[in-house]
Amino acid sequence: MQIVRTVVWTLVLFALLAFSFFNWSPVEVHLWSNLVLETKLPVLVVVSFLFGLLPMWLIHRTQKWRMNRRVSALEAVTTKLATAQSPASTPSVAKADLPPEPTNPVDPEK
Repeated sequence: MQIVRTVVWTLVLFALLAFSFFNWSPVEVHLWSNLVLETKLPVLVVVSFLFGLLPMWLIHRTQKWRMNRRVSALEAVTTKLATAQSPASTPSVAKADLPPEPTNPVDPEK
């Protein structure tokens, strides 16, 4: 699985490098009325991608952290319940106190 991940990341980085090489042209971004940002197109694309990715990544990490805390709490409770002392055992009835077993278990009256 590690080799697949490495191959995918290599292909993504190669595609980004090729995109950057063939589209290295200046782009003007008008932010406000008299404020203009002149940058290269690949930089603009990468920054835009990161602005979209960062909030979703933070939400994902927060959810994962919450779920890990929940699982840990539930495991602790389960362990605590599993190791709890069993209720006081009822005294066992002595063999002499029981009536004798019937000779015929199908029809005990005979």
